[in-house]
Amino acid sequence: MATARWNGTTIAQSDDTVVVEGNHYFPRDAVRPDVVLRDSTTSSFCPWKGTASYHSIEVDGQVNEDAAWFYPEPKDAAAEIRDRLAFWHGVEVTDD
Repeated sequence: MATARWNGTTIAQSDDTVVVEGNHYFPRDAVRPDVVLRDSTTSSFCPWKGTASYHSIEVDGQVNEDAAWFYPEPKDAAAEIRDRLAFWHGVEVTDD
């Protein structure tokens, strides 16, 4: 079971993650309903995965800017991460 935590709060948990380049990509429905994902204008590009979009995470009134990323239209080589999120910027991901 992979778990994503930020500031001591579990924000996502799943036994159905896809690991790519050392990052766990969680299904969107694994994010706790009380965790707010705010759209961000940030994007980045990976030559084999495509263009990534970002969400800021809000938990208990605290915001972690651009702490989650996803590929809305991944390239064919990365199709397995469609509709999944990965985390960084202080979000601790463990594989318990």
